[in-house]
Formats: sequence, structure tokens, C-alpha cells
Amino acid sequence: MKDSAKAIGVALPLLGGLSIVLIWWVALPLFGVPAYVVPSPLAVATKFFGEWRFLLSNAAPTILESVLGFLFGNMAAIGLAVLFVYSRTVRAAYFPVILFFNTIPVLALAPIIILVFGLGLLPKIIIAAIICFFPTLVNMVRGLNLPTPNELELMQVLSATKAEVFWRLRVPRSLPLLFTSLKIAATTCVIGAVVGEWIGSNQGLGALIIQSTFNYQSDRLFAAVFLASSMALVFFGIVALVERWFIRARLA
Repeated sequence: MKDSAKAIGVALPLLGGLSIVLIWWVALPLFGVPAYVVPSPLAVATKFFGEWRFLLSNAAPTILESVLGFLFGNMAAIGLAVLFVYSRTVRAAYFPVILFFNTIPVLALAPIIILVFGLGLLPKIIIAAIICFFPTLVNMVRGLNLPTPNELELMQVLSATKAEVFWRLRVPRSLPLLFTSLKIAATTCVIGAVVGEWIGSNQGLGALIIQSTFNYQSDRLFAAVFLASSMALVFFGIVALVERWFIRARLA
């Protein structure tokens, strides 16, 4: 039963993806969409496999920016969440400020960051980190505050130190929300890196997407977009595997 359930779980997404590709393939000639606007799946696949070295060379800086943005953004969010939980004054003073900055669209914020930090790797990492930061901060604050007053009182009766309360009660309670945030950040960090490359870069998948758009190279454009999406799915899968391993290690 478990093996059949796993097989169904793998088959259904594949069938869903294939159905979308089939609809895409059939709809283009049916609605008379020109190939230079929307290429066929075969044209995109041909371009992808024909230029895979070129595409991967542009994916390399995007991967680096995404991974570093993911790490720095989430580490900053977790650290600040701990500070907010243990200091209501700091939380009351700075959480509204962070909320205000989160309302600024990343496309409006990216040019400012690039203007301040230049056209190198750093601004793209910062943009990716900013996109990862807020969801993790909110969920981590909520997770660390999940212990009930009765549980905290019990830890106090048992003479637990603040460190023991944190590591044995607050952190375990926050893990489900933390991993949920990390899985979201694993996909959004790629968006941040690509947006940063849109604004100011001559390499990376974001730059390739912009160049392909202005040069009417729709097949290369779609190949770059699908590669970026594939990267995000891989990052998501890695975080999901780490979560599964961590849960098994705790239960063992």
C-alpha cells in the first residue's frame, strides 16, 4: 500500500505537468500564436539542450546569489525573532519599521539597493535575503511564542534556566513553522536573485531573461525561465529533505 501510494504521489504531478505541456502544444496553432511570441515546447526543449552549457554558465551566479541570500536572510530573521521574543520593547520599536519596509515592492527597492551597493554580487544577495527575511521572521516569532503559560510555569517549577526553556521548549515548538518558512524562502530567494539581475547585471538568468526579451529570442527566454523555476524546485526539495531527516532524527 505504501509503495503504491508513493507511486501515485510521483505519477500525479508528472501527469499534471505533461497535461499542461500538451495543452500548451495544442493551443498555439489553435489560436494562431506566432512562434516568436510563444515558442512550442519542442522549440524550448531544443534550445535548452542545444545551449545547456551557456544556460548553466548563467545559472551559476544566480545559484550563488540565491543560496547566500537564503542563508543570510534566514539567519538574520531567526536572530531578530529571538531578540523580539525576549524583548518586547525592541519588538514594539522595530517590528512596525520592518513591516513598513516589507510593504515596499521589491522592484522598487532593488534599484535603490543597486545604487547604494553597486553592480556586483552583493546587491543581488541583499535583495534575495530581503525577500526571504520577513516570512521567516514572522513565523519564527510566532513559533517561539507557541509554548503556553502552563508549560512555561512547569519549566520554572523544574528550575529550568532560560537557555533550557529556549532549547527544550521554544525551539522544538517553532520548528514546524520555521521549516514552512524555509521552504517558502527556498523558492523566493531565486526570485530575489533574478530581480536583482534584471536591474543591473550582464550575467545570470535574470540578465539572460531581459536580453532574450529585447532580442525576441522567445525560445531562450522560456528556457531560462524554466531553468530558474527548476532551481527553485530543487532548493525546495533540499529543504524538505532536511526537514524530513531532522524529524526522523528527533523521533529516533
